[in-house]
Amino acid sequence: MLTITPSGDILGATVDGLDLAQPIADDTFAELLVALGKNGYLRFPGQTLESVELKAFSERFGDIQAGVAKPSKHVDCPGVGILSNIKVDGEYIGFPDAGQDWHTDMTYREVMGFVNVLYCLQVPRRDGKTLGGTEFANMHMAYEALPEEMKSRLADAVVVHNFEKLWEYMRTVRKSGRAPMTDEQRRQRPPAEHPLFLTHPITGRKVLYANPGYAERIVGMSQQESDDTIAWLVEYQLQERFRHTFTWAEGDVVVWDNFGTLHRGIADYGPDEHRLMRRCQVLGTKIFDPAFRRSVSLPALAA
Repeated sequence: MLTITPSGDILGATVDGLDLAQPIADDTFAELLVALGKNGYLRFPGQTLESVELKAFSERFGDIQAGVAKPSKHVDCPGVGILSNIKVDGEYIGFPDAGQDWHTDMTYREVMGFVNVLYCLQVPRRDGKTLGGTEFANMHMAYEALPEEMKSRLADAVVVHNFEKLWEYMRTVRKSGRAPMTDEQRRQRPPAEHPLFLTHPITGRKVLYANPGYAERIVGMSQQESDDTIAWLVEYQLQERFRHTFTWAEGDVVVWDNFGTLHRGIADYGPDEHRLMRRCQVLGTKIFDPAFRRSVSLPALAA
């Protein structure tokens, strides 16, 4: 029997009673979507999945984004990536994501990212403590707690999101070893514009959509005013009162909502303390589609 148990904190719920390797009925999937919007992320413990099964589950939410970097030769299914600090023959088998700092994924797309789906295969441990957690911030709460003057002044603000911003940060500040973006990569990832206060497609409530990783400038402001405003919003939305930490276990599948949360991987483990995840990044190609929304009993979006 399906049960959904909230974490008791400001984000998160655990879903028991589902084998994600099996097809999920439409009414059950509709229930999961509502719970995802309400809780920010859903944990499905004790899963055993092949990559093709992880992909099939992820595609229920929308189209999977392809990466701009060369795929790892260790990827066994197109669309399913690897997050890991494990090296083979001196090369990472996937993308070593720890230390990326706060962001939410795929805001640089015209149809932005909806969910990330991560399947945990290995987590690092030291002295009985599990390391390599994921920290989240609640963007429903961040919007609702904004000063009314700020909500009014920025009610119609639009933000330019640029993929290259985080790429360059990882390259120059975090010394990730990646090369500068090529012209072809820039062509594949042009900047996109989105409201600063986004209406969440599941809850219908406003969220603060000021992604520290990709938010480059606010349209219509001077660069200085834009920089100052974004810097204030970033500091504001990362207050402890909006934050929650998730601790992984092998067999966990976690689906998190990129509209209602920010996240960061906690880099508290060393190169010989291995962390291994499979990941699908899912675009909002379905959640904004009227036919899909009707199929899962979500109301029509306001024009």
